[in-house]
This record gives sequence, structure tokens and C-alpha cells, in this order.
Amino acid sequence: MILNLSKIKTQSLLLFCKDLIFSYKDQNDIEKYIIDKDVIEKFNNIGNDMLKQISNVTYPQNYYLENRKHYRIKAILDGYNFINNEISKNLKQNEEFNPSMLYFSLLDLWFKELNKESRSKEYIYFIIYPYFHAYDKLLVEMKNKEFKKLNIQMIELAEKVIYKFDKYSFI
Repeated sequence: MILNLSKIKTQSLLLFCKDLIFSYKDQNDIEKYIIDKDVIEKFNNIGNDMLKQISNVTYPQNYYLENRKHYRIKAILDGYNFINNEISKNLKQNEEFNPSMLYFSLLDLWFKELNKESRSKEYIYFIIYPYFHAYDKLLVEMKNKEFKKLNIQMIELAEKVIYKFDKYSFI
């Protein structure tokens, strides 16, 4: 049994980000920080685009549960659980977080900073996505200082998690 660990980790990360997007999709929790409806709409549009692309390279949710005993799916779910546990460990109970910035940062670090799957055509969208646009919207153009601080915390959290995940061994 030969597994491409990079692809498995990438699938784990994408599956986690997919669930993260679904967890806040169509909710307006962000409104307490932002009064500008255009910004909220941009966040939602970016999230919808990401979700569409993630859905193109992952299976439907029930597939993973139905096939969890298959060695490859088991490894993907183990990676997913590792990411989830690391984020849970690093977030204090009931601490606010911005799922948009978190998944942007996770994907950016994985595909851009660590250059994972740079030769894989199935992940080309995530490799060439201009993540700086999202960072501009969530940091540079943001007037609310509390929200900026929260977003910076999400970047730091993503760094901790991704660097540990990169070293994670399935053994």
C-alpha cells in the first residue's frame, strides 16, 4: 500500500475547510464587526467560490463516513481530525474566531507558503488563487481594529496548525 501523503494531507485540509465554510455559510455573525454590506457580500462570494472549487476536488460529505474503513479515507479523516484537534487546542472555549480568515490562511499557507501540490493539476485553483485579495479585504481595508486583531490571530493560529500538520505522521 503506497499512499501519497501530500495528497492525503491536502484532501484532509480541503475537507476541513469545506466543513468550516458550511459551518458559517449564510450566517451574518460578521455583521457585528462590519457595517458595510458590500464587504459581507464579498466575503460570501469568496466563500462560495472556494466552496465550489473544494467541492470539485472532494467527495460529498457522506462518502467519507460511508468509506471510513478504507485505508486512504481513514488517513484523510485522521488528518482532518488532527487539524480539528489542533485548532480546538489553540482556541480558548467560547473564544471568537473568524472562520473566513482561518480557512484563507490555512489554504494560503499550505498551497503558497509551503508550495504543496504545486505540480498537481487538480489543485491548480488553490495554487493560483490570489489570496492577497482576501487579506486586503480582511486586514488592509478593514476599519474595525478589533476585527483586524481577530484576523491577525487567525493567521497566527493557521501558522501553528499548518506547520504542525506538515510534520504530522500518519504512523
